[in-house]
Amino acid sequence: MIGGKKKCIGLIFGGESNEHEVSISSAKTVFKAFNSEINKQRFTVKPFYISKFGDWLESGLSEQILFDEIEINSIKKQGIFNQEKFNFLEGIEFQNVDVWFPLLHGFNGEDGSIHGFLQFTKKPLVGCGIIGSALGMDKILMKTIFSNLKLPQVNYLVFQNENLKDKEVQNKLTNEILKKLNFPVFVKPSNSGSSLGISKVVNESELLPALEKAKGIDPRILVEEGLDVREIECGIIGKSKLLTSEIGEVKYESDWYDYDSKYYSNNKIKIPAEIDPKTTKEIKEIAIKSCRALNIFGFARVDFFLEKSSSKIFLNEINTIPGFTKNSMFPMLWEASGLKIEQLVAKLVDISLDL
Repeated sequence: MIGGKKKCIGLIFGGESNEHEVSISSAKTVFKAFNSEINKQRFTVKPFYISKFGDWLESGLSEQILFDEIEINSIKKQGIFNQEKFNFLEGIEFQNVDVWFPLLHGFNGEDGSIHGFLQFTKKPLVGCGIIGSALGMDKILMKTIFSNLKLPQVNYLVFQNENLKDKEVQNKLTNEILKKLNFPVFVKPSNSGSSLGISKVVNESELLPALEKAKGIDPRILVEEGLDVREIECGIIGKSKLLTSEIGEVKYESDWYDYDSKYYSNNKIKIPAEIDPKTTKEIKEIAIKSCRALNIFGFARVDFFLEKSSSKIFLNEINTIPGFTKNSMFPMLWEASGLKIEQLVAKLVDISLDL
C-alpha cells in the first residue's frame, strides 16, 4: 500500500452536458474497477453525482445512482446545499478525498471547467489540466494548432458566430463549402462529444439544416471533408513520458460513426488493427506529438482516419476524458496492451500522483 493508507478517490460523474448518461455509464465501470479485490487494498471511492441541473449529490446518494437505486429522471432541481456558503463543496465532505477522478464528458468536464474548479481544493486529479482539456474539447482551436504543426488532417472550414437566418450569410457559407470541399462533408459543433450535433451531408440541400443543428450546440462550427476511411484509435497514458496503447480499429455497420453506433450498436473492434508496422509506428508518433502540442497528459484517446484507397493517415481529434462504458475503446485498447481495467484505473491514479 502506497503512502501507508488507502487513497480516497473522488469520482465525479453526471453533469449538465448532453453526455450525462454516457458519464454515468463510464462511472459505473470505474467505480466497479476501484472496488475490485486488488484495488480495495489501496483505494476507497467516494462518488459525487452532478445532476442535469448542476446540483451535487452527497456520496451516499451518488452511490445509489451508480447502483440504479435512484432514477435520474426523478431528480428535480433542489438546491441541495446552502447557497449562502461560498464554497458549497463543504456540503459534500470533500476534505478526505485524496485524488479527484472527473468523468464528466462534454461541457463543464472535458472543456477544462471541472479541472479549474477542482484546483481550488488543492488535490491532484486524474487527467490533464485546464489548457489541455480546453484545447482538446474545442475542435477549431485543436485543428488550428495541428495545422500550424503540419500534422496531417482532412480539409476543413471554420465558421464562427454566423447568422444562419440571414439569406446572404446562408449563400456565402454554402458557396464557400461548395467551392473548397467535396461531398460528403461532416458538419460539427466545435465543442461537443460522442458525435452529438454532427451531421453527414451528401448534397447542397442538406447543408443549412446541418449547420443549424450544429449551431444549436455551439455557434462555432467546423465543416470537414468526408473521405472513405477506416476509424483508427490509440490510447495515451502518462505524464512526463507518454505511453501509447495498441492501435485499434472500429468497424461499424451504420453509415458513419454516430452517437447510436458508438453506444448502442454491436460494432466490430479489432485490436491490434490490421495495419503495417510502419503505419502503426507513425500513428503512435503523431498521437504523442499531438498530445504534447495541446499539453494533454494523464490519459486520452487519439482518433485517426486511415484512407482506404491510399492508406494515408489523418489525425482526427483527441478525447481528454474518453469513455469507460462497455462499448468504449479506451479500456479495450489498454486491456489489449496488458492493463486490465482494474490495473488501468490504479495506474491513472499513480500517474496523477507521480508515482
